[in-house]
Amino acid sequence: MGNISIDTKALPRLLTDGSAGPGASGHGISYQQAFADLAATHRGEPPSRIVPFLRGAADRALLGFTSADLYEQAEAISSGRPYELRITLT
Repeated sequence: MGNISIDTKALPRLLTDGSAGPGASGHGISYQQAFADLAATHRGEPPSRIVPFLRGAADRALLGFTSADLYEQAEAISSGRPYELRITLT
């Protein structure tokens, strides 16, 4: 399980809002959607191959995940395990 603290204004970059269309946040797809897309297409791949995609998605969403966070997420994608992220709004 990961943890991230973000400003309230960053929430649309992290989470997908079902009522908004693609790119409604002004930053392309949300990190949540990018994660789901990677989970659907990269299961079984080594985490080291998944991390760069997660890093790119995090950078585009302006989210400060650590390398350890991204590797943990990549391990979940690789194995098909659910990943839980705790969000603290500041």
